[in-house]
Amino acid sequence: MACRVAVRAVTDRDVVVGLSGGPDSLALVAALVAEKYQVLAVCVDHDLQPGSDRVAEHAADTVRRLGAQATVVRVDVDRNGSLEANARRARYEALRKFGKPVVVGHTADDHAETLLLGALRGKAAGMLVQGAVWRPFLTVRRADTVGACEELGLEPWNDPHNNQREFRRVAIRQQVLPLLADIIGGDPVPALARAATNIAHDDEALHVSDATLEELEAAHPAFRRRYLTAFLHKNGAPVTGANIDAIERLVTDWHGQGGIAVGNGLEVIRKDGKLLSKER
Repeated sequence: MACRVAVRAVTDRDVVVGLSGGPDSLALVAALVAEKYQVLAVCVDHDLQPGSDRVAEHAADTVRRLGAQATVVRVDVDRNGSLEANARRARYEALRKFGKPVVVGHTADDHAETLLLGALRGKAAGMLVQGAVWRPFLTVRRADTVGACEELGLEPWNDPHNNQREFRRVAIRQQVLPLLADIIGGDPVPALARAATNIAHDDEALHVSDATLEELEAAHPAFRRRYLTAFLHKNGAPVTGANIDAIERLVTDWHGQGGIAVGNGLEVIRKDGKLLSKER
């Protein structure tokens, strides 16, 4: 029931859902269909594992039986740089091509993990239920989505990558969060997810302001660097001290220099009195 209640926050009634075949996305599709949304579930095959095409087709068939429309889209993932980041970028590009609001199944547990991952990179990041994509399950626990699948008789796909601790997110999930639970004597996820939501609201407020270069140059350094941090995060660029320092110089010490390469194939430039992120 928690899943069905959560999806009612989605005000768009005709949506595209990112489908992996895991418990979160299966429970998401099931809840949306039960709440009478028009659902097109898109399973993006990244072709990164043997048999990924069969996994994708099975996931699509599963949600068709629930009453959703479904399709499989294969994408080519750039092997240079961060494979995880490149796969994420290719996935969202594929979802947006359908021209409908996108809904994904990130849970409160994902939110807590994202906060810790961002903090390790120098930028504690958060997500919102309503943003560039819908994330209605940010108030739902992973155990709830697993339970929903069990109740419906669905058999989720267990991604083998989710057990490989060389991935930081997996290590945080399997090692760091249990250790934090032992230290504080309770579940750390609710507090971490709440903090992540607060940070996401801060980021949203900073971007609503859409500061000009003149305003940024005149701003207090603390606000300026916070704005630049949010700017990098929003545009999918690595949030590093070196990137923030370089972009800050582009604002405060500009003497005709060109754009700043910030990673992930992006650069930041000055244009029309504002900062702009674009592909290199």
